[in-house]
Amino acid sequence: MNRILDIDPVEQIAVVDPGVLNAEVNQAVAEHGLFYAPDPASTAICSIGGNVATNAGGMWCAKYGVTRESILALRVVLPDGRILDTGRRTIKGVTGYDLNALMIGSEGTLGIVVEATLRLRPKPVHTATLVAYFQDVAAAAQAASAIIAARVQPSVLELMDGKTLEAVDAAQGTDHAARGSAFLLAQTDGYGAHLEQEVLIEAIRPFASSMEQATDADQAEALMAARRAAIPAVERLGRVSICDVGVPRNRLAEAFAGLDEIARRTGVRIFTVAHAAEGNLHPIIAVEPGESITDGPAKEALAQMFHLAQRLGGTLTGEHGVGLLKRDWLQEELGDVSLGIQRAIRDVFNPDGLLNPGRAI
Repeated sequence: MNRILDIDPVEQIAVVDPGVLNAEVNQAVAEHGLFYAPDPASTAICSIGGNVATNAGGMWCAKYGVTRESILALRVVLPDGRILDTGRRTIKGVTGYDLNALMIGSEGTLGIVVEATLRLRPKPVHTATLVAYFQDVAAAAQAASAIIAARVQPSVLELMDGKTLEAVDAAQGTDHAARGSAFLLAQTDGYGAHLEQEVLIEAIRPFASSMEQATDADQAEALMAARRAAIPAVERLGRVSICDVGVPRNRLAEAFAGLDEIARRTGVRIFTVAHAAEGNLHPIIAVEPGESITDGPAKEALAQMFHLAQRLGGTLTGEHGVGLLKRDWLQEELGDVSLGIQRAIRDVFNPDGLLNPGRAI
């Protein structure tokens, strides 16, 4: 089920099978001057069905939102074989409960998605890209908060810590770590892209050691590629677990400091990147090839990450979902009432537990 069934450039929608890859959608709609906004780091290999299951995000979430904001309708097969159509092809519609939103992020526990109607966006006429370097990650996090406070709406705002920069340099032959101990990538888009970038620069100037503005599309792509290279670069260092917590945006600096402390306490190597505009951090745990990720020190580090996010007013998962690893802490975040209602909803769709048993809710 990997076909693009229809592209309507006037209505700016595409209808696809769930097995179509995220990057394939963007390649197909680009000729119409359109793009599909959710862009996980795994865009070249992840499917639209998987994106729907986890409500996946990516770098463009800063402006365009996660998968839920880009799915207009779904066709779903229920465990008893009935076909459920959710949503509609129109941008607006409030008839009945929002079963479309309920399905997105349900991790395969409510039904099997067999078709998705995607909302496309006009490709920006202009983009302005820059990278700033900082003495430490706390200064970079403060700069990200200053951008939000300045009421600028970047399309991309990504942060990498020093350990991750070193891994990227080792993998790519670049020199980012020599220029600073943290890296903030920012992009604005639209007709006012360069005007917004000027406001953004003034917001971060008090915190940055240096800045580099892209002067052409190739340079902009090279800066974006550095961020996209983060996870593959860390994967060269051992077995990895890409974690996912969210905190209020003004507490990013505390979150990074807390992650450093967790690494010291547990002895686990942690490399952190963040979708800074949403306060969504991805601490990447790296262990030796023979070590376990699902128990021992790595599992303890994961637990401490959740409790750190909780103390800061945040969440167990921003976009990767719950799966098996995070079930231990569901009750702490949701509480008995919410968890009970969600399990009751699951039982309406999936009373015999046939779908993705033992996962998520």
